[in-house]
Amino acid sequence: MIPASRLNGADKAAIFLMTMGEATAAEVMKHLGPRDVQSIGAAMSNLDNVSKEMVEVTMTDFIDRMQKQTPIGIGSDEYIRTVLNDALGEEKAKSMLDRILLGGSSKGLESLKWMDGRAVVELIRYEHPQIIAIVLSYLDSDQAAQVLGLLPENTRADLLMRIAAMESVQPAAMQELNDILEMQLRGGTQGQAASLGGIKCAAEILNFVDRSAEAEITEKITDTDPELAVQIQDLMFTFENLGDVDDRGIQALLREVSTDNLVLALKGTDDAIQEKIFKNMSSRAAEMLRDDLEAKGPVKLSEVEAAQKEILTIARRLADEGTISLGGPGGEEMV
Repeated sequence: MIPASRLNGADKAAIFLMTMGEATAAEVMKHLGPRDVQSIGAAMSNLDNVSKEMVEVTMTDFIDRMQKQTPIGIGSDEYIRTVLNDALGEEKAKSMLDRILLGGSSKGLESLKWMDGRAVVELIRYEHPQIIAIVLSYLDSDQAAQVLGLLPENTRADLLMRIAAMESVQPAAMQELNDILEMQLRGGTQGQAASLGGIKCAAEILNFVDRSAEAEITEKITDTDPELAVQIQDLMFTFENLGDVDDRGIQALLREVSTDNLVLALKGTDDAIQEKIFKNMSSRAAEMLRDDLEAKGPVKLSEVEAAQKEILTIARRLADEGTISLGGPGGEEMV
């Protein structure tokens, strides 16, 4: 059983939905994105014995959050724009606004987020590389990395360079993609360009690619455009870069990470990263973590990388929310 103090956001969401009953929970789940559904579903399957304390912690957290909300309706694009800017930051809010407010170009692409990576590949693999780059730019970074890894090796570097060079996509190009997906959409080809791609998008996708493929792609990009390769590398944030996050940020991150994932992620990391984690835990929790690490037998590198990527996903979400500041190559300069 997970201690109540170690429940992460997905655990609390799962517990909250489980207390609602099947019909209400199903209705709520309809309004969630694919990544949220997968994350909460996994949490539900792992919560085999929910204690009274776990429910109380979840409900207390929910009430605290609700008390900070204002019970007003949302009726204008400007209001949505203001709320998203405050919640997500201007850059991420702009990308989401393009999807919400442009109307017509996003629905078909959105359906891809619910598909398995192999299914997405089968749909796009014979299309023009620029069309594939648009699709990868639109997908969440981890799913885009999965799709990229399933595409032919000799195309990956080129696709990532196309993504890095992309700043916006004209409506005509979005219409072409919609035609490929054979989706019946709202609007037509008129409207503003959608913000997709960019060097940061390329770096985030490369963050989720497995290490051997990452090295190969980086090498090919360096051979073709050394300056671009440096720009992408500067925006990447790896597990080792957690050493540059301040103590308060590490503590906020640890509250969202399960112990099992943390143990896996720390296997094979250097002492500096482990000590950074240990010093931001209580002495008892740190001692228990040390014991778990020593008791953990050999694990596959792929399992370690998967655990590290999951923690990095949480770190990036917290950074987007403004809860923590990512230092190192992936962080912003403080002034």
